[in-house]
Amino acid sequence: MEEISDLIRQRHEKLLEIRKLDIDPYPYRYAIDNYAADINNKFASIQEIPHDVHHVRIAGRIMTKRGHGKVSFAHIQDSTDQIQIFIRHNDVGKEKYDFYRQLVDVGDIIGVEGFVFRTRTGELTIYVKDFMLLAKSLRPLPEKWHGLQDKETRYRQRYVDLITNPEVKQVFLTRTKIIQSIRDFLNRRGFIEVDTPILQPIYGGATALPFITHHNALDIDLYLRIANELYLKRLIVGRFDRVYEFSKDFRNEGMDKSHNPEFTMLELYQAYADYEDMMHLAEEIISNAAKEVLGTTQIVYQGDDIDLTPPWRRLTMVDSIKEYSGIDVEALSEAELCSIAKQKGIEVKGKISKGTLIYAFFETFVESNLVQPTIIADYPLEVSPLAKKKRGNDMFVERFEPYAGRLELGNAFSELNDPIDQRQRFQEQLKQREAGDEEAHVMDEDYVRALEYGMPPTGGLGIGIDRLVMLLTDSNSIRDVILFPQMRPER
Repeated sequence: MEEISDLIRQRHEKLLEIRKLDIDPYPYRYAIDNYAADINNKFASIQEIPHDVHHVRIAGRIMTKRGHGKVSFAHIQDSTDQIQIFIRHNDVGKEKYDFYRQLVDVGDIIGVEGFVFRTRTGELTIYVKDFMLLAKSLRPLPEKWHGLQDKETRYRQRYVDLITNPEVKQVFLTRTKIIQSIRDFLNRRGFIEVDTPILQPIYGGATALPFITHHNALDIDLYLRIANELYLKRLIVGRFDRVYEFSKDFRNEGMDKSHNPEFTMLELYQAYADYEDMMHLAEEIISNAAKEVLGTTQIVYQGDDIDLTPPWRRLTMVDSIKEYSGIDVEALSEAELCSIAKQKGIEVKGKISKGTLIYAFFETFVESNLVQPTIIADYPLEVSPLAKKKRGNDMFVERFEPYAGRLELGNAFSELNDPIDQRQRFQEQLKQREAGDEEAHVMDEDYVRALEYGMPPTGGLGIGIDRLVMLLTDSNSIRDVILFPQMRPER
């Protein structure tokens, strides 16, 4: 720390020297006409480059700097790539050359103009005829051979992480392409992108604790949305047949490698469809994103080869538990399941019932085994208050979740559109809240009123964008795919 403090002090002293020379160390603009990647690509196969012909103006951060008497070399990095620059005393003049040698550091941002050539070693280089300091860096970059490696620091100081670790920036460029591919896919199929409220007077659409804030003018508490489901379904009532939204959702819950309190969801709803239609749509969205962005549906995630090509394997929740644990949960009574749960130390969330026990068994025995793309369908009624009952078996609902790489990637229903049934489900959730389940769904009278006007048969699908990006970039933690993940405050 003392060494770093000395370096910062030295840079502050250089900043004062620059100001004494009446040079603005933070000017307003610099006109560029090229990027490093464009230059590298254009001249990649050209060995003989005419001298003083191909003139360029680019800007970037100095990543390396070395000098030999009256000549200096450096590498500058812009938003696209790195390129070498060559500065000579005779070309820029003694005063400017001394300024560069003595007062410009690694980490500073400069603009250069000159022409493209190759050095004797064949490296593509910009021969600098003039340069301009664009931003003086007062903090040194991490040591170049090791970069910024400490995970905690990388998440806190993502700006430095992006400078020093090019593969990190690539993850976020890929994230942008994934989102764009999904948006294009849905637009081509007649879906309309919409915006729904983030601040909500009643939170709903999922089982989670909300973040609470206060609206001073109305003098009411509001909640950061935990999901946008109920608003999107109101739009289905209001004659939008196909809607989607990329939404920021917020859940006041723990953090681990697949959970962050603020996360990004794709939610979509299609009138006159059911969960079978959503199964096909989920497979297509995810496999299409992989093909468009990565060029293949054959990926590797955390050492496992995964084939995202549709159709994916389909299992009911009951069958999946039987396959991975040998337990036929549907054939056993609630008391028998409760006894097995106690023996195996299985924790049940919410009020104990046969349905919540089945769901707990699934989480315990099945989830960690779902490496290849798998659709787990037909969830217990008790854990699915917004889905239609399974045709032919009222104990379950028409709900599924897609899995791959041991990651739950989404959630989908044949949406419950019977207002009387929906009210009863909400009332049952209220009983669970009164029994101590803080995450149980709250009553939303306005949503029930919307259903009373009539919502057509509807299929709904949510896909966790952060987890999908994890899968398609082979990232182990959700914090690796969120630019600024939530962290404890620095001391």
